[in-house]
Amino acid sequence: MPVITAYLFVIVIWATTPLAIQFSNSSLSFVLAVTLRMVLALFILILLTLLLRKPLAISRGDWKVFFAGALGLYPNMLLVYWCAQFIPSGLMAVILGIYPFVVGIFSLFFLKENMFNFSRMVALVFSIIGLVLLHIERIQLGSETFFGVAGMTISAFLFGLSSVWVKAAGRDIDPLHQSLGVLLLAAPAFLFTWLVFDGRLPTQVDIESILGVGYLAVAGTVIGHTLFFYVLRHCSLFAVSLIPLITPMFALSLGYIFANESLSVMSIIGSVFIVVSLLIYQGVMGKVQLIAPGFFIRMAGRIRSEFWRLVSFNSSSGG
Repeated sequence: MPVITAYLFVIVIWATTPLAIQFSNSSLSFVLAVTLRMVLALFILILLTLLLRKPLAISRGDWKVFFAGALGLYPNMLLVYWCAQFIPSGLMAVILGIYPFVVGIFSLFFLKENMFNFSRMVALVFSIIGLVLLHIERIQLGSETFFGVAGMTISAFLFGLSSVWVKAAGRDIDPLHQSLGVLLLAAPAFLFTWLVFDGRLPTQVDIESILGVGYLAVAGTVIGHTLFFYVLRHCSLFAVSLIPLITPMFALSLGYIFANESLSVMSIIGSVFIVVSLLIYQGVMGKVQLIAPGFFIRMAGRIRSEFWRLVSFNSSSGG
């Protein structure tokens, strides 16, 4: 499969994951939902490996890479599912926007590579501004928001560490074997966590939870993680780190096209910022100084007026 095709598939799968997590949690505890996802994915991968007659021989060096990859699932995904109880998916996407910075930090330690040149820093700043604007109308801060923000920040660091560690290992492992090896370590950990901290089975499971767990096991884990390891193997770390910046905008587009969801001015402006950040990173826009200053002045004025409109509206609603 061409790398660009795998890259796009990962974006599509990640863009649909937040909604699927909400579905899976509708009648299941968050621990049971993520545990069922991982255990089911493990059985599917074992079956695929047997059907494709791939050798199961694993060396000691491979287990080190599997452990590094497993860190991106456990406890990372457990944290993500837990945080979904406290903060909306929009705020989760904004916090995950620090992932490229985390990858850059760990790259300095593991790979001795400096990813923070001027253009990329400007691109990352633009992308985070875009993520905030994209979700500002859907972010509702509650009393338990701190727990969700702290958990997602830890999750971003765990995921970044896992990605860089796998890349630094440099072993030529088949992506399907990589996914299988990771789940051989992660799935028992999820199962143990459920037994210790939950251990309860629901009396009734609705169709949303069944569809959510099934989709996340097959598309999110078996296909999504296998393709992610394939992309990580063939792309630069910085290119991989851009995926969390692209997925929120793509999810918004899917909602507009297929679910007739409306697009606000702030969402459009946020999307523009993200597109500009990607163009800056790719060098399409050349030097940042070539962008007309008037564009930023007009954009800042529009953002300020929209922001105060939202503030005044929320104040009048609360009154």
